[in-house]
This record gives sequence, structure tokens and C-alpha cells, in this order.
Amino acid sequence: MPSCALFFRWGRVVSLRDFFPGFRKIHPALAKNRELFKDFNQGRLLTEYRFVVFDTELTGLNKRRDEIISIGAVRMVNLQIELSQTFHCYIRPKKIDPNAATLVHRITPEQLRGAPSIEEVLPDFLDFCGDALLVGHFVGIDMHFLGKATKRHLGGLISNPSVDTMRLARGYKEARCRDHFGGCDQSESYNLDLLSDEFNLPRFKPHDALEDALQTAYLFLFLVKKLKHGGIRTLKELYLAGRILSLMGRG
Repeated sequence: MPSCALFFRWGRVVSLRDFFPGFRKIHPALAKNRELFKDFNQGRLLTEYRFVVFDTELTGLNKRRDEIISIGAVRMVNLQIELSQTFHCYIRPKKIDPNAATLVHRITPEQLRGAPSIEEVLPDFLDFCGDALLVGHFVGIDMHFLGKATKRHLGGLISNPSVDTMRLARGYKEARCRDHFGGCDQSESYNLDLLSDEFNLPRFKPHDALEDALQTAYLFLFLVKKLKHGGIRTLKELYLAGRILSLMGRG
């Protein structure tokens, strides 16, 4: 019996939750996740890292109230998209709102009622991600809701670093503007669909977690190849070039 986990009080054994209601033992899936990044090294070539490009569909953008209702992801190895290695799962929220579920994402209430809970899905998603870096478009939103869920259900934040393709696209376009025109229009959109059209990338169905993850994967691959022409070869160089690497806290 671990000495840090239990105390004696008034003649009975009690847990840390009696003293700290927010205390939660770390889930084995999260403990494994943290171990994978214990000695994380940013200095390797980009081709040596695994990436998981992912997207979440949400009930809304209220960071306190809304929830994840779908996660989609695809693996990338040696900077190549592995179309045979994907993850896609609908998730049952605490409250099913037909309007929020169907208007944007085309996910029906029936699909959500029969879906697993976020607590059931998270360990499988962490296992799918493994030691990969996470990539997303405007990834801060996805990481916020993912972090909120892992903190509540697994006992802390995940350790996978994340890369934001929106910031990467902005850095690439601003560098291109400086090289050719001396300045950029800061009002232009960095919407995923618009960028994909601008760069003539393969198109996927929007507002679907897996399809958006695939769309983001092609954008990420396009941008990384462009930056490699500018001499960026390692993850650290990618980080220094645009400050686009966001290391999640260790919870």
C-alpha cells in the first residue's frame, strides 16, 4: 500500500480525496504517456519524428461548458501520411443538444447516444498517439478541450508537444511577403479550407473530425516541405523559425 495514497484519521483509513476533493490518481494511460516524453529531444531531424494530425468536433466554443463530440486523427511517419492508420470516434457528451450536434457537424443525436464516453475514448486515443507530436489547425482550441478532458478523467495533462498549422502558415506567408513585397496584409484569413484552396491541396469534407485531420495533414506536409527549402531541417529549427511549437504543461 503506497504510503502517499492513504492516511489514518479517527480510526479509519481515508483517501487523499477526503482532504483534497480534486485529487485524482493518474490513469495508467497518462503515466505511460508521460514516460514517453521524459527525455524529449527537439534537436532531431523532422523526418525522425512521428506526427499525429488530429481534429476535434465540439458542442461549441465555450471553454467551460462545451465538450468534445468527435475526435479524428491520422498518423504521419517519415513526413508521409499513413492513410491506413487513422482514428475516428464519436463521443457521447453529458448533454446532447440536437441543434449543436446536427447544424454544423452533421452528427445526429442518435449517433451520440450510442457513442462511448470521453473517459472510455481517451486511453485509446493516447495509445494511438504514442510518442508522436500532435498537429492541428488552430490547435490551441483542440488542446484546451483535450487537456480539460484528460485532466478530469485521467488525472492530468498529456505530454505530447503540439504544432499549429495556422501559425505555421502565417509564418510561411509572412516570410514570402517579406521576400517579394516587403509586407503582408494582416487581415487575410488563415481558414483551413481557404489555405487548402490557395495551395491547391487535395480537398476533404469540412466539419468532420477525420476529414479535417486529413486536410490538416496535407497542409502540414506542404508547409514543412516549403520550409525545408529555407533550410529548416530539425524540430528545434521549426520552433525557432516561427515559435509554432507549443509544449503542453506536465499537469
